[in-house]
Amino acid sequence: MTSGKKLRAAVIGTGKISEEHLKYLKSDPQVDLIGVCDLSPSLAKYAATRFGAAEAFTDSGVMLRTAKPDVVHVLTPPHTHVGIVTDALSHGAHVVCEKPIAPQRQQFLDLWTMAQAKGLRLVEDHNYRFNEPILAIEKLMNDGKLGAPREVEVRMALQIRGAGRYADTSMPHPSHNLPAGVLHEFISHLCYLALRFIPGDVDRIAAGWSKHGTEPLFKFDDLDALVMAGVVHGRIRFTTHAAPDTFMVTVRGEKGWAETDLFQPYLRVTIPRKGGAQLSPLINHYLNGKMFKRAAVRGFRNKIMQHTPYEGLKTFLGRTYEAFRTGGEPPVTYNDMDRASRLIDALLDEKNRV
Repeated sequence: MTSGKKLRAAVIGTGKISEEHLKYLKSDPQVDLIGVCDLSPSLAKYAATRFGAAEAFTDSGVMLRTAKPDVVHVLTPPHTHVGIVTDALSHGAHVVCEKPIAPQRQQFLDLWTMAQAKGLRLVEDHNYRFNEPILAIEKLMNDGKLGAPREVEVRMALQIRGAGRYADTSMPHPSHNLPAGVLHEFISHLCYLALRFIPGDVDRIAAGWSKHGTEPLFKFDDLDALVMAGVVHGRIRFTTHAAPDTFMVTVRGEKGWAETDLFQPYLRVTIPRKGGAQLSPLINHYLNGKMFKRAAVRGFRNKIMQHTPYEGLKTFLGRTYEAFRTGGEPPVTYNDMDRASRLIDALLDEKNRV
């Protein structure tokens, strides 16, 4: 595909997540960061200067026509994705897009068809799938330590109603207009993580979308959904009413279970040990106790070093760019993106609501 030469990358959007993308692009010796674009001239110039981009732009169309990037990172608010991704593909660029790549599955399919017709890659950011604890749980599953999957729970709690960008009534965030309101910004993460441990097709869904608070901007502020695929049961839970902020993933198999919180990373594993059924609980407690002590030290170090829960993004982008260079399969495939967008549509479907 493009093996043997540096890839020319450009970034559109300079919000919080762009910092993580730009750190990677600056660090990859096989990438030339040729442009950063934002509607704000000062933000575009600041990001370009900080991360060594060749030029700052305020018009993405001008950047695509003049800089001619090989890869475009679309990091703007979700309601803009379809238009900007279409424009980037039209100019012959591979696209890495923040989630959700499109508000509805059909829009994703249209973008995918366009990319395929042009021989280009379209990849949605599923960064949390590549965080170390999630990769470790996948390895436990693949090694048979947990047994066949039976239950998956993905739970996120975020205090986004009282203050911050989603609570500003004088300048309402555009994501309030998405099909699930601002929760639409987060459910992609919950869905792709749940599906990672749910093999096969989902056959039953019961989704409870609720608004328990009084904030006028919010369409929903709580989701509690059951997702079943044969014998594997999943629960997808998002709330703005519980504290502290958390992002927990629990996977239970026929033999054992594993759990993590991606906001305060640890990996708790409860499996059969060599001591047999009598001693396994004690051995699990002992080993998990040691793990929690190490996690506390690592958490303190992360605070000091300002390491964020986005640690999986570097792995995701590294594997994605390797696929761009070699023509291999990106780490997030069409099937991954299609299953996630199909599940989001199904969660929102009136016939599945309770």
